[in-house]
Amino acid sequence: MYKVNVVAVGKVKEKYFTDAINEYSKRLTRFCEFNILECKEQSLDDIPESLALERESEEIIKKLRSYVVVMAIEGEKCDSVKLSKTLARVKDSVGEITFVIGSSCGISDRVKAKADKLLSFSDMTFPHTLFRVMLCEQIYRGFMIGGGGKYHK
Repeated sequence: MYKVNVVAVGKVKEKYFTDAINEYSKRLTRFCEFNILECKEQSLDDIPESLALERESEEIIKKLRSYVVVMAIEGEKCDSVKLSKTLARVKDSVGEITFVIGSSCGISDRVKAKADKLLSFSDMTFPHTLFRVMLCEQIYRGFMIGGGGKYHK
Protein backbone atom coordinates (compact mmCIF):
# COMPACT_ATOMS: atom_id res chain seq x y z
CA MET A 1 0.00 0.00 0.00
CA TYR A 2 1.13 3.55 -0.75
CA LYS A 3 2.69 5.20 2.30
CA VAL A 4 2.37 8.91 3.00
CA ASN A 5 4.33 10.29 5.94
CA VAL A 6 4.33 13.72 7.52
CA VAL A 7 7.35 14.45 9.68
CA ALA A 8 6.54 17.45 11.85
CA VAL A 9 8.44 19.21 14.59
CA GLY A 10 6.47 19.81 17.76
CA LYS A 11 3.21 18.61 19.20
CA VAL A 12 -0.26 19.88 18.38
CA LYS A 13 -1.76 21.21 21.60
CA GLU A 14 -5.04 22.69 20.40
CA LYS A 15 -7.94 20.23 20.29
CA TYR A 16 -9.51 21.86 17.22
CA PHE A 17 -6.30 21.33 15.22
CA THR A 18 -5.99 17.75 16.50
CA ASP A 19 -9.61 17.06 15.54
CA ALA A 20 -9.04 18.39 12.01
CA ILE A 21 -5.82 16.39 11.56
CA ASN A 22 -7.55 13.24 12.83
CA GLU A 23 -10.44 13.77 10.41
CA TYR A 24 -8.14 14.06 7.38
CA SER A 25 -6.01 11.15 8.64
CA LYS A 26 -9.16 9.01 8.79
CA ARG A 27 -10.23 10.07 5.30
CA LEU A 28 -6.79 9.31 3.91
CA THR A 29 -6.88 5.67 5.05
CA ARG A 30 -8.88 4.74 1.96
CA PHE A 31 -6.01 5.92 -0.26
CA CYS A 32 -2.84 5.21 1.67
CA GLU A 33 -1.16 4.28 4.90
CA PHE A 34 -0.93 7.74 6.47
CA ASN A 35 1.54 8.42 9.26
CA ILE A 36 2.41 11.53 11.24
CA LEU A 37 5.83 11.29 12.84
CA GLU A 38 6.57 13.97 15.41
CA CYS A 39 9.98 15.29 16.39
CA LYS A 40 10.75 17.17 19.58
CA GLU A 41 10.82 20.94 19.21
CA GLN A 42 13.88 22.40 20.89
CA SER A 43 13.43 25.08 23.52
CA LEU A 44 15.19 28.36 22.77
CA ASP A 45 15.49 29.18 26.47
CA ASP A 46 19.07 27.93 26.84
CA ILE A 47 20.41 27.49 23.32
CA PRO A 48 20.71 29.63 20.19
CA GLU A 49 18.32 29.09 17.29
CA SER A 50 21.07 27.62 15.08
CA LEU A 51 21.76 24.86 17.63
CA ALA A 52 18.03 24.20 18.04
CA LEU A 53 17.64 23.78 14.26
CA GLU A 54 20.65 21.45 14.16
CA ARG A 55 19.25 19.25 16.93
CA GLU A 56 15.83 19.16 15.25
CA SER A 57 17.45 18.27 11.93
CA GLU A 58 19.15 15.23 13.47
CA GLU A 59 15.78 13.86 14.57
CA ILE A 60 14.07 14.77 11.28
CA ILE A 61 16.73 13.09 9.14
CA LYS A 62 16.30 9.81 11.05
CA LYS A 63 12.62 9.76 9.99
CA LEU A 64 13.07 10.53 6.28
CA ARG A 65 11.81 7.82 3.94
CA SER A 66 11.81 7.43 0.18
CA TYR A 67 10.75 10.53 -1.79
CA VAL A 68 11.15 13.58 0.47
CA VAL A 69 9.24 16.85 0.13
CA VAL A 70 10.41 19.58 2.49
CA MET A 71 8.00 22.41 3.09
CA ALA A 72 10.04 25.60 2.74
CA ILE A 73 9.04 29.17 1.98
CA GLU A 74 11.57 29.32 -0.88
CA GLY A 75 10.25 26.10 -2.41
CA GLU A 76 8.27 25.68 -5.60
CA LYS A 77 4.70 26.85 -5.46
CA CYS A 78 2.13 24.56 -6.97
CA ASP A 79 -1.62 24.23 -7.12
CA SER A 80 -3.66 21.30 -5.83
CA VAL A 81 -3.78 19.62 -9.25
CA LYS A 82 0.02 19.65 -9.53
CA LEU A 83 0.33 18.24 -6.00
CA SER A 84 -2.10 15.50 -7.03
CA LYS A 85 0.13 14.66 -9.99
CA THR A 86 3.19 14.52 -7.72
CA LEU A 87 1.37 12.14 -5.36
CA ALA A 88 0.41 9.90 -8.31
CA ARG A 89 3.91 9.95 -9.83
CA VAL A 90 5.58 9.03 -6.54
CA LYS A 91 2.99 6.31 -5.89
CA ASP A 92 3.71 4.74 -9.27
CA SER A 93 7.49 5.05 -9.08
CA VAL A 94 8.52 4.73 -5.43
CA GLY A 95 5.44 3.93 -3.35
CA GLU A 96 6.24 6.18 -0.40
CA ILE A 97 6.43 9.94 0.10
CA THR A 98 7.49 11.92 3.15
CA PHE A 99 6.53 15.56 3.73
CA VAL A 100 8.54 17.55 6.29
CA ILE A 101 7.28 20.50 8.35
CA GLY A 102 9.87 22.35 10.41
CA SER A 103 9.46 24.12 13.71
CA SER A 104 8.59 27.73 14.40
CA CYS A 105 12.31 28.43 13.86
CA GLY A 106 12.17 26.99 10.36
CA ILE A 107 14.10 24.08 8.94
CA SER A 108 17.83 23.57 8.57
CA ASP A 109 19.72 23.65 5.30
CA ARG A 110 20.93 20.14 6.16
CA VAL A 111 17.34 18.83 5.98
CA LYS A 112 16.62 20.84 2.82
CA ALA A 113 19.67 19.22 1.18
CA LYS A 114 18.08 15.78 1.74
CA ALA A 115 14.90 16.79 -0.11
CA ASP A 116 13.86 15.56 -3.52
CA LYS A 117 11.63 18.63 -3.71
CA LEU A 118 11.17 21.89 -1.81
CA LEU A 119 7.54 22.94 -1.78
CA SER A 120 5.87 26.16 -0.62
CA PHE A 121 2.17 26.84 -0.13
CA SER A 122 2.66 30.61 0.09
CA ASP A 123 5.08 33.43 0.79
CA MET A 124 3.10 33.97 3.99
CA THR A 125 4.10 32.52 7.34
CA PHE A 126 1.66 30.15 9.08
CA PRO A 127 1.68 28.65 12.57
CA HIS A 128 3.19 25.21 12.13
CA THR A 129 0.23 23.46 13.80
CA LEU A 130 -2.21 25.15 11.43
CA PHE A 131 0.07 24.29 8.55
CA ARG A 132 -0.08 20.63 9.53
CA VAL A 133 -3.86 20.76 9.09
CA MET A 134 -3.45 22.54 5.74
CA LEU A 135 -0.96 19.94 4.48
CA CYS A 136 -3.21 17.03 5.54
CA GLU A 137 -6.14 18.65 3.74
CA GLN A 138 -4.10 19.21 0.57
CA ILE A 139 -2.88 15.61 0.56
CA TYR A 140 -6.49 14.46 0.88
CA ARG A 141 -7.54 16.89 -1.87
CA GLY A 142 -4.73 15.56 -4.06
CA PHE A 143 -6.00 12.00 -3.73
CA MET A 144 -9.57 13.11 -4.43
CA ILE A 145 -8.44 14.93 -7.59
CA GLY A 146 -6.44 11.89 -8.69
CA GLY A 147 -9.43 9.61 -8.14
CA GLY A 148 -11.90 11.89 -9.89
CA GLY A 149 -13.73 12.72 -6.67
CA LYS A 150 -16.08 15.67 -6.30
CA TYR A 151 -14.28 17.15 -3.26
CA HIS A 152 -12.12 19.49 -5.35
CA LYS A 153 -13.98 22.44 -6.88
